[in-house]
Amino acid sequence: MPALPWTVPNQARPGTEAQVMASRFEVRSLSDVPRFFLKSLAAWRQVKSAPGALGASLIAQPLKRTFYTLSAWEDRDALYAYARAEPHRSIMRELRATMRDSTFTFWEVPVESLPIDWAEAKRRLAAEAAGDGASRT
Repeated sequence: MPALPWTVPNQARPGTEAQVMASRFEVRSLSDVPRFFLKSLAAWRQVKSAPGALGASLIAQPLKRTFYTLSAWEDRDALYAYARAEPHRSIMRELRATMRDSTFTFWEVPVESLPIDWAEAKRRLAAEAAGDGASRT
């Protein structure tokens, strides 16, 4: 499945920094994929109207049981407010038992660098999963 394209819910203020978050989720079994995918779409709809969201994209690889998210935010407070808001909060709780593995990485970029390239996000996720800290630069 191709990536859902970079969507810009809110315009960034020029000359500011964006807080970027990338995540990789792997579910335990193929039978978990449909539920995870449907819940991911609900979270996707939420991010499109979230205060402070500057952009987001999603990749689903159902046959690999893997999902990636990439988003940019005005600051960490905006990101965390989104994560605590419904339906995202309930989705995280409901899907916890289906997770085999998850990786998150965060970094800052000038807003003029948006959208973030998926290759860069995946490189940072791999570095974070390997534990070498290279993703935090």
